[in-house]
Amino acid sequence: MTDDRISRRTLVRGTVAAGVVTAFGAGRAGAAVPGFHHPFTAYPITGTWQDHLNRGSLGGIDFGMAVGTRLPAAGGGVVTNTPYNGTGGHTVTIQHDNGYRTQYMHLSRFLTANGTRVGMGGVVGLSGGAAGAPGSGSSTGPHLHWHMITPSGTRINPLTYLGSGTGLPKTSTEQDGVPGPILWQRAQNWLRLEHGYTGPVDGAPGTNTYAALQRAMRAYGYTGPVDGVPGANTWAAVQRLAARWGYTGPIDGVMGPNSWRGFARFLNQDRYDQL
Repeated sequence: MTDDRISRRTLVRGTVAAGVVTAFGAGRAGAAVPGFHHPFTAYPITGTWQDHLNRGSLGGIDFGMAVGTRLPAAGGGVVTNTPYNGTGGHTVTIQHDNGYRTQYMHLSRFLTANGTRVGMGGVVGLSGGAAGAPGSGSSTGPHLHWHMITPSGTRINPLTYLGSGTGLPKTSTEQDGVPGPILWQRAQNWLRLEHGYTGPVDGAPGTNTYAALQRAMRAYGYTGPVDGVPGANTWAAVQRLAARWGYTGPIDGVMGPNSWRGFARFLNQDRYDQL
């Protein structure tokens, strides 16, 4: 089987878009939005959107979680911290590139400064909500309150905006063989879960992503330096991994569509969906 070549320039073009949050499908119930994910699927909903409306609130979703739980950004954007924001207590607002905002309320601690740009999955604060604790606002128990605001200023249910909330979307690279931001988000999340990667899950690979990839590739015959500069030996090891997931081309260290498809099949495992 031949393995058509993708140039390094094409690879870079495919990843640079990761910094731009788009809203394809916005406003359509159940439509997943590229550049966003639901970071709280592991936690029970303790207050639904309708529960909030029934109490006279403008709406929100409450997730039960212990005080001090790390709060990943649902999408990339610029952070604003608002201490003691009335009933919401300590509040983080993320202004996304498409004009939408997400807000997390009742925090126990802010972790980024005002004006900081974070990628999707970047941790912006720690949850709170213990009754009477600093930053809890009107909360009566540990939880996170989450809602979104449209560019026109209307508060909306983030679960409607984001779709089913199953976590990171599957990468289409498995079908088309073209690497892009979703493939690299999933790769970063895999490397975070299993190989010590501590950077953002933003789909824009850099030195830290590639260094973690090189560490992971030790298990597939990579013996070069862990310097974050991938070369033919790094990619040959990735091809050995891909060979376990349907790749049948040469192990030559030159990634092409068939190499990327095999790598994508590995990354599309359900266990790499969740941040």
